[in-house]
Amino acid sequence: MIEALSLVPKAEAKQSMKDFKSDQEVRWCPGCGDYAILAAVQSFMPELGLARENVVFVSGIGCSSRFPYYMNTYGMHSIHGRAPAIATGLASSRRDLSVWVVTGDGDALSIGGNHLIHALRRNVNLKILLFNNRIYGLTKGQYSPTSEVGKITKSTPMGSLDAPFNPVSLAIGAEASFVARTVDSDRKHLQSVLRAAAEHSGTALVEIYQNCNIFNDGAFEVLKDRESALDAVIRLEHGEPIRFGAPAEDGLGSKGVVRDPATGDLKVIDVTVEGAAGVLVHDAHAASPTTAFALSRLADADTLHHTPIGVLRDVSRPVYDTEMAEQLEKAVVQQGKGDLASLLAGRDTWTVVG
Repeated sequence: MIEALSLVPKAEAKQSMKDFKSDQEVRWCPGCGDYAILAAVQSFMPELGLARENVVFVSGIGCSSRFPYYMNTYGMHSIHGRAPAIATGLASSRRDLSVWVVTGDGDALSIGGNHLIHALRRNVNLKILLFNNRIYGLTKGQYSPTSEVGKITKSTPMGSLDAPFNPVSLAIGAEASFVARTVDSDRKHLQSVLRAAAEHSGTALVEIYQNCNIFNDGAFEVLKDRESALDAVIRLEHGEPIRFGAPAEDGLGSKGVVRDPATGDLKVIDVTVEGAAGVLVHDAHAASPTTAFALSRLADADTLHHTPIGVLRDVSRPVYDTEMAEQLEKAVVQQGKGDLASLLAGRDTWTVVG
């Protein structure tokens, strides 16, 4: 049994997608990418074989944050940006739960940025699904922390001046032990990434490019169109050469990622049969985050060309809630059960009389 789910009770009977659908009417704009993500998650959850009453979805504020209503599990539609903090408390105090956070680029990276990075660095045993549509959808189309420079929106009529966050780069920089990226419309890839995230012990962040067809339609079309995606999307597979593009003579992609010997940076080259040996082999489990971070920086923020998708980083690190539980057990052995009233009063309190 994988460690990440080893304490969560198993379901008594086999489950299906229908078991994870709630009785609530799904209310997103017709054509929203959230529908595809919801269907993918609902059909994936039975694979885990977990009792539904031991699965929890926690969300913040935004279109994506309606998610808990539509899952037939426990859930909480919480406070703007604070879903990682609430989920941290839940996962740390109830290790028998599988805790999932659903958030958006505005919720997670604006008001919630501080909570997100601390959950990642602590490596709490929870899974964070970050829906990134590069716009504020719920509040009707303002630019978000991931909007590209020059983005014209209701709040930036002359174009955004802010340099956007790269959520994957941010997560790797915050010492996240699992970082991945996928796309809402690629159900097979999305579910494979969710599967890897679920199996991971610690915090897993999955960025999901999600189309907002009302306020930012077609933002990721270059990654979805079969023809343009050949040169735009870099599909990462652990242990495989990082090749993409139209097939070359050897049957693999005609483009590859190599390390520039002069600068140490990564760059994309046209692969020849002779030069294929120099192409990097993806190692998601590398102890150093250096190459994973460099991969995350290949994508052009404006055109999205050379966008890596898949698991960029998956490493083992001490899990916060496991270590906390061990500390508590040790304290009980050494000192006996604690007295909460005494702890609150401490030695620095006094009584005012007369």
